[in-house]
Amino acid sequence: MGRITVRRPVLRLSTSGARGRRPDTLAVEEPLEIRVAGKPLTITMRTPGHDFDLVAGFLAAEGVIAGADDLATMRYCADTEEQNTLDVVLAPGVPPPDDSMTRAFTTTSACGVCGKSSIEALRADRPYEVADDPLRLTPGLLAELPDRLREAQRVFDRTGGLHAAGLFDADGGLLALREDVGRHNAVDKVIGWALRQGRLPLTGTVLMVSGRASFELTQKAMTAGVPVLAAVSAPSSLAVELAEDAGMTLVGFLRGETMNVYAGAERIVL
Repeated sequence: MGRITVRRPVLRLSTSGARGRRPDTLAVEEPLEIRVAGKPLTITMRTPGHDFDLVAGFLAAEGVIAGADDLATMRYCADTEEQNTLDVVLAPGVPPPDDSMTRAFTTTSACGVCGKSSIEALRADRPYEVADDPLRLTPGLLAELPDRLREAQRVFDRTGGLHAAGLFDADGGLLALREDVGRHNAVDKVIGWALRQGRLPLTGTVLMVSGRASFELTQKAMTAGVPVLAAVSAPSSLAVELAEDAGMTLVGFLRGETMNVYAGAERIVL
């Protein structure tokens, strides 16, 4: 696994005129080329670590695979100097990605749904129905999740520059946490972990993210069968619309003792 942090010298200034140099810890951002059966599929910018989870989650969100049985092998390519190229071999009978998915350009750490051709296709891609998930939560339990997420962010403590996604059970227990420079990468890593563990669909769980709830994060949660997506910041209008259509619960501005419930309020019980 590559380095996830680096030390760099910085010039520190203040409005009082004080100045000085000191080392600072930064989160690493490096490209990862994803290949399927040796054929380049895409390049994404990510923080090294849990790359197998990242690729599995990405392929699941794109509809290429549905479970761990669809993966034959994943390995770093021996023809590269560093572990920044990962080749996936799909199980026999699993169709390869459509040619329309192949992207010759680099996706940034902020890009999440570049491989989808239309919003309509995203809405139609629902391998699991979350509307009937019986999960019920109290506002008090939800209010505890941001602190539990923050306590588990070890790399963020050193850099202040990473997003986090945490998967919690119905009692607020942390099942998995992943960090990355990209919001969508952190979510892909969590979902990929669950897929490789044979845990999909993620019935009865809450996905907590450290930033905003965008459309692509809502789509990824929906694809994994997550009934509740919670964020410390705002959702987008399209994220709310998708959550309503899918029967998901979408919570935003989850800070302190207050929160906004944008969709699926019936799962929040007083």
